[in-house]
Amino acid sequence: MATQHSRSAARLMMAPAVILLLGWMLVPLIMTLLFSFKKYLPLRGGDLGWVGFENYVRFVTSSAFWPSVLATLAIVGGVLIITVVFGVLLAILLNQPMWGRGIVRILVIAPFFVMPTVSALVWKNMFMDPVNGLFAHLWTAFGAAPVEWLSQASLQSIVMIVSWQWLPFATLILLTAIQSLDSEQLEAAEMDGAPPIKRFAYITLPHLGRAITVVVLIQTIFLLGIFAEIFVTTQGSFGTRTLTYLIYQRVLESQNVGLGSAGGVYAIILANIIAIFLMRMVGKNLDA
Repeated sequence: MATQHSRSAARLMMAPAVILLLGWMLVPLIMTLLFSFKKYLPLRGGDLGWVGFENYVRFVTSSAFWPSVLATLAIVGGVLIITVVFGVLLAILLNQPMWGRGIVRILVIAPFFVMPTVSALVWKNMFMDPVNGLFAHLWTAFGAAPVEWLSQASLQSIVMIVSWQWLPFATLILLTAIQSLDSEQLEAAEMDGAPPIKRFAYITLPHLGRAITVVVLIQTIFLLGIFAEIFVTTQGSFGTRTLTYLIYQRVLESQNVGLGSAGGVYAIILANIIAIFLMRMVGKNLDA
């Protein structure tokens, strides 16, 4: 057992890292809270004084606020559904014995290491371009008119792009969970005459419950701050302006740091509400 002296030494050695981490998180948060109560226009007079909750009222009553929240939730929900469903299917497929399985796994996981801006540019120019894109050529080959994806199906396009980036992550986590499944259970169920669908529904899927909740939790945390894909493709047009992009517009485009800071506080509140809900869901699965 660790002695009191060793515990004190451990705390002392960890203190610099903890202080640095707290400062890294608390200083921007405190500055955001401070600016949210001020009228701060860097190019039009700078700090114009304390305005109280005026920025919060202006931001939440803006006609763009609730559509941006709904767009954020729609993108997060769409990406989670696609990545979880196809992640489970890919994990099951990659767990089957096949020739070159290791190479296939590497190719499936590779998109996760591509930068968001690069993948968005690839999808925008190589796949979704209405003139020279791959989808346009496929549509033309079947006698259909090419679809202008980023204007006619903008929200679906963003969901598709982001899902392609996060599907490898979900597949990797779920594949690891499937590999820990006791094969004797599946063999016993198969010997008892259970069809593949029932073996999946009653054995494989319950076993993946914890892994799925972890995938949902981690992806949601990152997806709430999605920005690069929207900036590169639609720039917030056609109903794709998320809460993060709206904050960017308020701060950089309109040069209103106070209003953007108030939006940042709303984003933090939204993220915490969703995180609390997901943590409870994860806790229930982990205790089960």
